[in-house]
Amino acid sequence: MKEDLVNKINKLKRERNAIILAHYYQIDEVQAIADYTGDSLGLSRKAAETDADVIVFCGVDFMAESAAILSPDKTVLLPERDAGCPMADMVTADALRKKKQEYPEATVVCYVNSSAEVKAESDVCCTSSNAIDIINAIDNDQILFVPDQNLGHYVSQQTDKEIILWEGFCITHHRVKDDSIHRVRELHPDAEILVHPECRPEVVELADFVGSTAQILKYAKQSEVKKMIIGTEMGILYQLKQDSPDKQFYFLNQGLICQNMKKTALHHVAEALEEMKYQISVDEATRTKAKEALDKMLELSK
Repeated sequence: MKEDLVNKINKLKRERNAIILAHYYQIDEVQAIADYTGDSLGLSRKAAETDADVIVFCGVDFMAESAAILSPDKTVLLPERDAGCPMADMVTADALRKKKQEYPEATVVCYVNSSAEVKAESDVCCTSSNAIDIINAIDNDQILFVPDQNLGHYVSQQTDKEIILWEGFCITHHRVKDDSIHRVRELHPDAEILVHPECRPEVVELADFVGSTAQILKYAKQSEVKKMIIGTEMGILYQLKQDSPDKQFYFLNQGLICQNMKKTALHHVAEALEEMKYQISVDEATRTKAKEALDKMLELSK
């Protein structure tokens, strides 16, 4: 049945001139069928560059929205309509407008894990891969950073600028506590601990390496250490094993699962291509303003 689904997807993909983009947190089968897997920055770049007519975005809603913002001439499909992001829901355009009134001189830097409406209220977007570079490239010493307080705190430790934090967080990465680090150090003293900057500050402080999903993958592949403890969503294990089959990988917490990222299955991808659902669009006024923030990010992160 799985083989039939894969064949069906490949056939429909050719007929539709479609490309399948999948985040590293998707289930193994979806990552395997994708034309390109990546983190938020890599997927944003691929969505902006593709000459396909249809983009099937295997991720969560804000990612598909970003693709629609960057490629308005493409048809963007989100295979699982209910794949959202709790952190993105922690900031709204109205709330951000009110906060901007409190800090009228601040440059608003918006993590891509946010809605199109929030991006439209921002000056520039960033990802966990490029947040430090983006903020250091801004000609302003006061930054309003939304919505991830943990990533914002991490960036604040790498710059002299004033970072005003929004009180949002990733519920998956936020589950990891510093006592997990202490326990795993005792159990695996020969292992390196690699964590995502969406983790709590006290967890980040104790890690051997801190980086985005793509940066964790790169580090793990290049490291001579054969045992690693990972502090990010478990979907990354698929690519870790592809890159380094000779290494051992463990996770800091068994709760490192994003249920929204796991909603998309192979049959959803097939149905999306067959029925051309669920199409993601952004109204033109919002899209134009949000695109300025995304374009600025791509410009500054080259």
